[in-house]
Amino acid sequence: MKQLIKSLIPPIIVDTLRKLKFNKYGWHGNYKNWEEAKKASTGYDSDAILQKVRMSLLKVKNGEAVYERDSVLFDKIQYSWTLLSGVLLAASNAKSNLRVLDFGGSLGSTYYQNKKFLDQLDSVSWSVVEQKHFVDAGKKDFEDDRLKFYYDVTECVKEQKPNVLVLSSVLQYIEKPYELMDEILKSDFEFIIIDRTSFSKNKQIKLQIVPSSIYTASYPCWFFEEVEFLKFFVKHNYKVIEKFNASDGRTNEYTFKGFILEKVQC
Repeated sequence: MKQLIKSLIPPIIVDTLRKLKFNKYGWHGNYKNWEEAKKASTGYDSDAILQKVRMSLLKVKNGEAVYERDSVLFDKIQYSWTLLSGVLLAASNAKSNLRVLDFGGSLGSTYYQNKKFLDQLDSVSWSVVEQKHFVDAGKKDFEDDRLKFYYDVTECVKEQKPNVLVLSSVLQYIEKPYELMDEILKSDFEFIIIDRTSFSKNKQIKLQIVPSSIYTASYPCWFFEEVEFLKFFVKHNYKVIEKFNASDGRTNEYTFKGFILEKVQC
């Protein structure tokens, strides 16, 4: 019966319906403020999200899967080569003594993504600062001599003294990103590596709706204006070594970018 009904619908209508179904995911709206977008969202602190990420990364950790990103498993590692280049540059500058603070780093996704290369370094400390329920799970299931989890930046800096700050797909999900970074950058990192961060011609707030095939969630998302964004880091005495288009792609409305920043020694 479904096939019969489908055959009677003009192709142009079928195509339109497919597009409408696809387009319900992604980034939508243009909200006046963060609170307005937050009210329209389900949020990121759901235990269901944590458990899906946890189960996927456990398979990577145990050698049952090759790579995980946003809870989705892949049969081949999809490297962010520029992010990795920034990490290795920082390691070289520190004579293979790499100490990373991965802010918003889930359960260590970026660490496992690049572990093959990190294993070649003399000394690696990779510390993830995340929400409490992620840190609880990280400490229980993933923490070891190199991969650590912390509830806040202050504790991590005190214990690990990181020389690199990694910000991958995180700043756009923070209500007041510049205020937060004002505090974090007091720790005076030698390098900052930014990846998978959303930009548009004009700064705006949208609602991101995650495809249900990944998990059911929606959350507010900033689209930064690039000049303003980089001026903030220049104000904190960082210079741009390299900028690049991130793997999330681009459209006519927005693009995802990354940057390698180095502290200017005064």
